[in-house]
Amino acid sequence: MDEESKANQISRPGEWLPTDHRIQRSWLQRIVKHVEQNPEPLHPVLEEFRGLIENDTRLYFLFNAMFKEVPGKRPYSSHTTKDLQVRDYQHMLALLNHLLSTAPGWSNEAYGEGLVGLPIHALFDGPMGTPSGFAAFLDTRVNAILKKVLNVWGEYLQSPESAKVLDTRASSWFGPSGRRDLTSVANAAGGTSLSFEEIYVCDASAKHHGFLSWDHFFTRSFRAGIRPVALPENDEIIANACESTPYNVAYNVSGRDQFWIKGQPYSVTDMLAHDKLAEHFVGGTVYQAFLSALSYHRWHSPVGGKVVKTALIDGTYYSEPVFGGFSGQDGTNPMGENAAQGYLSAVATRALIFIEADNPDIGLICLIPVGMVEVSTCEITVKEGQRVEKGDQLGMFHFGGSTHCVLFRRGVKVRGFPQPGTKHNVPVRSLLAQVQPRTNDGS
Repeated sequence: MDEESKANQISRPGEWLPTDHRIQRSWLQRIVKHVEQNPEPLHPVLEEFRGLIENDTRLYFLFNAMFKEVPGKRPYSSHTTKDLQVRDYQHMLALLNHLLSTAPGWSNEAYGEGLVGLPIHALFDGPMGTPSGFAAFLDTRVNAILKKVLNVWGEYLQSPESAKVLDTRASSWFGPSGRRDLTSVANAAGGTSLSFEEIYVCDASAKHHGFLSWDHFFTRSFRAGIRPVALPENDEIIANACESTPYNVAYNVSGRDQFWIKGQPYSVTDMLAHDKLAEHFVGGTVYQAFLSALSYHRWHSPVGGKVVKTALIDGTYYSEPVFGGFSGQDGTNPMGENAAQGYLSAVATRALIFIEADNPDIGLICLIPVGMVEVSTCEITVKEGQRVEKGDQLGMFHFGGSTHCVLFRRGVKVRGFPQPGTKHNVPVRSLLAQVQPRTNDGS
């Protein structure tokens, strides 16, 4: 790798954006050029967004300042501040206007190819890491309008028009690189060497493999037998809820903590949105893992038992802590969204699914699928009071999803978690950990 390439490499856990920042920059320059040559009236939801910014002095200040606070050096610009690609909030809205009618796909640029799986995040990549961006993206009014914006985009991603990125062009999901990467991620987790058609439910003879929209493709299902349930008759064995890469395991977690600091300790009360059931998990264990852009995105029950309670929590979409700043050697924000997953578990849009396990040594657990940036739509497919078996579907992310946590009560001894740093995804429904039975004396 030459020095220029090294200078533009950024760690991207989950591969939602290219590791070579030049690919993302080149993609964005192409979008900027298209929008400038093809101006369109703003969608009504973006007119509403503009009104929110311009009619509030505080937000007007923050949305002006966040773009000026982005470092004027690589990789956020070529050489000087005049090369920053998203100039101001008006420019941001014009670019958003175009993205609301496009679906994520491969980008073939002069520096190589890469998946720009988070196109709106790509617009905000710099401003999110600034002090003004931190303040703006925590604002409840900003998050309310962002939810409306993402809902409009979600409607497009569920339309037949969005399926056009699923053809066999080089820059499409079923082009050579897309098909290769989709299958390699699934095969690496499963230890197999199967084709896409053998792994996922689809029809290779049909247009777009039978997927009716981008969302239909993104919520694709494994074929029967591809991800078997780990020891289904053994209730001491806990199954992996999501096809994901281990991020962290924490024991004796606190009820409240300063989750926005660099160490990112877990804050159970905030993670569970002050639910009264949170007290059961203070002093307990948290397992957290993140999802790849190319992975399966449905959630499955870690245990057999009864669904006690479910909830959808509105939160932030583009908030990331500022402890990392732009302290990278080349002016990047080395922490960013992916490295801030502990923080996101307490502030981002998320689902809560409480299950009372059949095994009393496990008891009450909570699964928290957490959205990140535009991959934040959580759909719970089970109901309170419903009986679930280990490995049963609980819900899914629409358009991706970022990370998830499984919480265990205090006093529950769970061991054998896969260690953070594991290179590949841990297969969904495979062995995650094992509970240690309590002895007669309760230990």
